[in-house]
Amino acid sequence: MEQPKPRFVISASEAQAHSSPIAKLLPSLVSPAQSLARPPISNFPVAAVGLGASGRIFVGVNVEFPGLPFHHTIHAEQFLLTNLALHGETRLDSFAVSAAPCGHCRQFLQELRDAPDIQILITSHANPHFTPLSHFLSHRFGPHDLLPKTAPLLLEPRHNALSLPTPIPQNSNPNLTLPALEAANNSHAPYSASPSGVALLDSKGTVHKGSYIESAAYNPSLGPLQAALVAFIVAGGGAYDEIVAAVLVEKEGAIIKQEPTVRLVLHSISPHCHFRTFLATASSHSPISS
Repeated sequence: MEQPKPRFVISASEAQAHSSPIAKLLPSLVSPAQSLARPPISNFPVAAVGLGASGRIFVGVNVEFPGLPFHHTIHAEQFLLTNLALHGETRLDSFAVSAAPCGHCRQFLQELRDAPDIQILITSHANPHFTPLSHFLSHRFGPHDLLPKTAPLLLEPRHNALSLPTPIPQNSNPNLTLPALEAANNSHAPYSASPSGVALLDSKGTVHKGSYIESAAYNPSLGPLQAALVAFIVAGGGAYDEIVAAVLVEKEGAIIKQEPTVRLVLHSISPHCHFRTFLATASSHSPISS
């Protein structure tokens, strides 16, 4: 019997109907999921398969971009958390991964509430078993060091109260601009107060949006274009030159500027993509306003 093609999201009902318990199902899905990775530089595919609080299963893989510096790479665990966020999942309970999470990803995971309790299984180990994240990063630095206890963390509901000028400027595409604004309002950017979002249009007319995600350690942060590319890949997108238009919405006067980086990456992966940037203003009552 032919194995089903790996997917980036498995419904809770499908997971529950499977003959294997979740503790065995997650690691069993890792190897097939590695075929979804895009590592043309390292040729080292990584897959992370996680269980959300809803019972759904999500997949994350590593994505590399030839011609660009390594720091533009999307790590499998970053892809996984972005996939959860795209689908409105509020919590990651556990995940199995093909290789031990690097320090970059152990830090990125700290943006989740109760991060030390997340259970991780490394399938490449001789005796794989679930172990809490606290074992991998025992002396952690994270949101609790910089933010109030009541601040929303990654995957938790938030709205950054950004708005665009009314009416939206002429020659803009509202089918892209409004999703990019929505992504910016969902952006987890509590350390710089510089939320942003990107919306991509592919050649089939489908829109893919992604939100900027910050890390308390700064460097592991994931740019809004990378998050939108996760959405593109999850939706079945193929070559990047299928992306024909892109819009970035970022906060006016923000200390972090995404436009130069988004322009650089888009020019590398889809040179003919039409790109525009819009600056949004934050309400005086916004949680991210200066």
